[in-house]
Parts: sequence; structure tokens; C-alpha cells
Amino acid sequence: MAKLSQEDLLAQFEEMTLIELSEFVKAFEEKFDVTAAAAAPVVVAGGAGGGAAAEAPEEKDEFDVVLTGAGDKKIQVIKVVRELTSLGLKEAKDLVDGTPKPVLEKVNKEAADKAAESLKAAGASVEVK
Repeated sequence: MAKLSQEDLLAQFEEMTLIELSEFVKAFEEKFDVTAAAAAPVVVAGGAGGGAAAEAPEEKDEFDVVLTGAGDKKIQVIKVVRELTSLGLKEAKDLVDGTPKPVLEKVNKEAADKAAESLKAAGASVEVK
């Protein structure tokens, strides 16, 4: 396997959702028997720097899909949330019960629209920000 540059790794991390990134950090900690507590301020600082770049309202390329209500078919909505996020049953149920909550964060327009359509088809109320 070819060695990835730091820029390539950062590009891969940019495309991950927060849930995927959290799962990666846990797997990394287990694999190498380390903790990433020292990296947390770096992630926060990186997020703050990205906020300055996001202030330019010209072209928005990252969207959040926010579940605002489960509707009458809560079980169907939980199933769709699990498909979109790869969360466990309890986590998906907690997310649906705690609306409004983001289901996907920082995804491209196409993925956000597709996720919103799936959730609406299941009977949920959704907002794309």
C-alpha cells in the first residue's frame, strides 16, 4: 500500500462525518493503545479556522441534514437514520427521540438532498442547512 501524504489524509478526513471520524479515532486509539485527548484542541482550532472560510456566502459546499421531527412512522425513520449513519439501534432511536438533531454533517449537496429525500419518504420532517 502506498504511503499517503498528510494532505491526502486531511482530504479523506474532510469527507468524513463527525460520527465516522469519532469511530475512526476510537479504532485508532484501540489499535495503537493511545488516547487522542491531546488532539482535541487541534480539532477545535481546525474547526474554528474552517468557520472563517465558511463565512464567504458565495458557494456553500457543505450541508447539514437536520431531523426536525419523526412523524407517525418513527420505526421507519429510525431505520433510515441507521442506514445513513451506521449508528446502532439505540443510538439511532436516541437521535430520533431527541429531535431536532443533525443526522449528517458537512456533506455535499447531492448527499444531503438524497438523505433528506430518504428521511421524508419515511415520514420525517427534515431541514437541510
